[in-house]
Amino acid sequence: MCQLVPHVLPLPSLSSCVYLVHFTDVIHQHIVFHLFLHLTFGQPIRSPKPLFKNVPPVFAQDDWDIYSFHINSTVTSRYATTVITSRVANRMNESKEIEFHVRIPKNAFISKFRMFIDGQVYDGVVKAKEQAQQQYSEAVSRGESAGLVSSVGRTLEEFKTSVTVAAHKKVTFELTYEELMKRTRGKYELQIHARPMQPVSDFKVDVHIQEEAGFSFIDVKGEIKITDLSVSHESKELNSFCFQAWVYFYPTVDQQKMCDSCSDQGMNGDLVIIYDVNRDNGLGHIKKSDGYFVHHFAPSDLPRVPKNVVFVIDQSGSMSGRKILQTRTALIHILNDLAEDDHFGLITFDGSILHWKRELVQANSKNLESAKNFASNIQARGSTDINEAVLQGARMLNDHSREGSASILILLTDGDPTSGVTNLENIQSNVRQAIAGKFPLYCLGFGFDVDFKFLEKMSLQNNGVARRIYEDSDADLQLKGFYEEVATPLLTDVTMIYVGGTNLTQTNFSQYYNGSEIVVAGEITDNNIETFTPQVVAISVKIDLIIFSKSNKTVESTGTVSDDRIQRVWAYLTVKQLLDKELQLSGPEKEKVKKEALELSLKYSFVTPLTSMVVTKPPGENTDVLHKPKEGETPQRWQPRVDQSFSRQYLAPSSLGRVGLTD
Repeated sequence: MCQLVPHVLPLPSLSSCVYLVHFTDVIHQHIVFHLFLHLTFGQPIRSPKPLFKNVPPVFAQDDWDIYSFHINSTVTSRYATTVITSRVANRMNESKEIEFHVRIPKNAFISKFRMFIDGQVYDGVVKAKEQAQQQYSEAVSRGESAGLVSSVGRTLEEFKTSVTVAAHKKVTFELTYEELMKRTRGKYELQIHARPMQPVSDFKVDVHIQEEAGFSFIDVKGEIKITDLSVSHESKELNSFCFQAWVYFYPTVDQQKMCDSCSDQGMNGDLVIIYDVNRDNGLGHIKKSDGYFVHHFAPSDLPRVPKNVVFVIDQSGSMSGRKILQTRTALIHILNDLAEDDHFGLITFDGSILHWKRELVQANSKNLESAKNFASNIQARGSTDINEAVLQGARMLNDHSREGSASILILLTDGDPTSGVTNLENIQSNVRQAIAGKFPLYCLGFGFDVDFKFLEKMSLQNNGVARRIYEDSDADLQLKGFYEEVATPLLTDVTMIYVGGTNLTQTNFSQYYNGSEIVVAGEITDNNIETFTPQVVAISVKIDLIIFSKSNKTVESTGTVSDDRIQRVWAYLTVKQLLDKELQLSGPEKEKVKKEALELSLKYSFVTPLTSMVVTKPPGENTDVLHKPKEGETPQRWQPRVDQSFSRQYLAPSSLGRVGLTD
């Protein structure tokens, strides 16, 4: 077992927290490597503003005490189950309302919430959203106070609830969430947000990772920095015998108060574990248990497929100012990264369409210099004709059919269509007909004025994805980062075949990119591993058909011990894909898919956009309902119950302007 252990060393000054992180290889009984890094927390809050309107200031914390705060995350084959446990004592001679407030990754599904009060256990119940909303409305009609609303940020969502705790009594909050980690640019990232909001005597973060393929590297980062302290770190490669890692972080009460923004409010920051696993160019890693399997396919050392890419850039008036400047900067960086055997085109649009060149051209130095000059002179003006711009981009790719290449269409816009065809369904239909399944469309929505649901549906209908670009100082890096995810196609027309498999998740993929991963899960017919035969068929460079079969890599089994984790991976992935499919459909087909996703969500107690969790409380308490927010929703402001004589808001001021915005 490999242990990644932050050990607290003597601090050189009160403004720095230095940790020694090391891995110990138990098999060989020697230290594999040592790694020094600064894990630091908090930004200085010089002019704090409340996150929420009408939130009273945080009181001196002498009436209640979070005496224990534990985060325990277990990762097996890239599927993470995280449990946050907070134990709070009411030190007052009267009842107090105590709030539990944590942040979790947006990609996760909450699967359990419990409260332990005075020997009683109160389990949250996952219900269909309409049913939960009815229960909430009935509570409101009885004059009970507001419920619970989650907010959307870049990578995190918020969970909030509260309960009244009797004098000198205790409450334990326990929240469980699950997520399938996504491989992006050659790595997985597990984000743990630690925010108890007061120093805690028993503060522990434990992360246990088990990967039977073995780790190729692992790294730990603290996202938030202390003023004038740079974060230094280096990732380390491991030997192939390292299959388990343990990361733990146990800061003392004093250390929790040393960062600039902590003071008496304790820790507020992220611990991010970054790693990848050993892999080859074979079939990949397949695990099975109790009649289910999950297949991780990510070959690496394959020749890159030359690409044809068209960038369709919104230059309407709403893009003026910093947005157009950042777009220019990102586009010039992206052009610099094109390989010479790539072909590309540029289109800018407002109410009219402007081509840099009418046809795709090779990414040689002369063309790139001309394109960068064009990009640097993009000016914001006019209205927004999305329909014609995307159709022109699709035409350019359709007219440039090149054997042994992969085509990509990328749209960047910050608003709704205001000229030309403006009916959203008509635009989606026109684009779908023009692309005809021949290449993916990636839509980047800049800011919150854009109709993200429209972009998301249009992307999914054309084998792509939509991504929000946040209006921050790093927007150009966000744009460049997205491009890097699709910059290097390695395979096209990927088909995953499973003889002896059923109830499969998505098995056809238009393209596979370097640094990404294809994940498929399903059931093994009659749980017969002997008749289960996986195979992957794809097209590599120069139209060579490439087949990955069982002979490359045998199927791994988790053994005969009952374990529902593989089944939950299947359920998680199936629900995610059904929700994407439901967005694309209409009429009876839409309702059928929606019903299937709802049934699975209820069966596995996942809080999804179709379900809600009703927080069960002692008799007489207010009703709280947790809804899963959608990416397309504008962040909402939470209006808390305000009764300063009887309630406590378990919150702290923040310098961030948007609710729940966490990079």
